[in-house]
Amino acid sequence: MSLERYWEKRDFRKTPEPRGKMAKPGERLSYFVQRHDARRLHYDFRLELDGTLKSWVIPKGPSLDPKDKRLAVHVEDHPLSYGPFEGEIPEGEYGAGSVLLWDRGYWTCEGDPAAGYRKGHLKFRLDGEKLSGGWALVRMGKAADHNENWLMIKENDAYSTSGPQANITELRPESVADHAGDTPRSKSGAKAAKRPQSVKRSPK
Repeated sequence: MSLERYWEKRDFRKTPEPRGKMAKPGERLSYFVQRHDARRLHYDFRLELDGTLKSWVIPKGPSLDPKDKRLAVHVEDHPLSYGPFEGEIPEGEYGAGSVLLWDRGYWTCEGDPAAGYRKGHLKFRLDGEKLSGGWALVRMGKAADHNENWLMIKENDAYSTSGPQANITELRPESVADHAGDTPRSKSGAKAAKRPQSVKRSPK
């Protein structure tokens, strides 16, 4: 994908969202998760790849329980400058509603990320402020031009858990923007900030 579809859907004279452009990849690949309270509340999961943010809409948000296979609808690429965006998209504009930067960090793919993306099976690790460890994105069915259905699945590891503790979006609803600059921060690099108690993970 390119950014054409992203640009076509938005009037940048009205929306505060960045217009953006294709970008050169950094030394590390960033990821972002935005809580989007639009017509229906959902979470936008974005992985930096090939100069854009590959993007999925996750209606229920990510879960730390490997048994929770969360639907992730693949949507248009977004520019890298969209990653740290927070704000209010006006009524009448595409995606009208509030956007909160829920998580950010870096991701590392097992194998070639471009090949895994084309194949529809990405296995990767996240090093973020709320999400960590191994994850998978798996496409259901054949590749399509847009709105493909994928599944987002947590790997069974030291960062996975079950029961109420797996509902990370409910336990950690706060924004990470207050202690994040233009560059994503991992847990090891985040500034100290007051926040709700961290999720206790069950040892595996």
